[in-house]
Amino acid sequence: MITKKTNCFILHGCPSNAKKAMNPETRTYDKHWIPWIKKELLLRNIKVDAPLMPTPWEPEYEEWKKIMGKLDVNKNSTLIGHSCGGTFLIRWLDETKKKVKKLILVSPGKVGKARSRFTANLYGDKIVKNLKKYVHDEIVLFTSNNDIKEHIEGAYEYEKELPAKIIFLKNKGHFTQGDMGTEEFPELLKEII
Repeated sequence: MITKKTNCFILHGCPSNAKKAMNPETRTYDKHWIPWIKKELLLRNIKVDAPLMPTPWEPEYEEWKKIMGKLDVNKNSTLIGHSCGGTFLIRWLDETKKKVKKLILVSPGKVGKARSRFTANLYGDKIVKNLKKYVHDEIVLFTSNNDIKEHIEGAYEYEKELPAKIIFLKNKGHFTQGDMGTEEFPELLKEII
């Protein structure tokens, strides 16, 4: 149930290079479904923040951690992470032991199993288990039949390890606007509310 104290934080993913990363004029990463979900939450008087993480094309865990440390993440917070943003949140919650209301992961990579040098620092080398002790409500994970193969495999590992409830959608790809064909993500909104 959403209360006045509820707040949401959305962490974006990691584009492969700086040109794909953000609008250089506004320095925002409002892409894919993030602007739509922010608008829908604000219409429902839910406080939402989608911080711009430093150099997402070359993510550094300690730098992202500094940004998270400045946010009012608390027992009423819902954390939402897309791709490596979700992977970061898993590692961060495990390390900080911060208690939150809900964790929603949208096609996260697998903590401890980076697919490339580019994400190795962010993912770390420790497999995280039993994250539920820091999440009051539930851990929800979205994946799709045509998502990145390793992310689908990781979803089923997370189902047991975290443990997480998997929501398996068809033909959503990696949950980018190009893959989904829309910026609307009603299934995510339903899980937040």
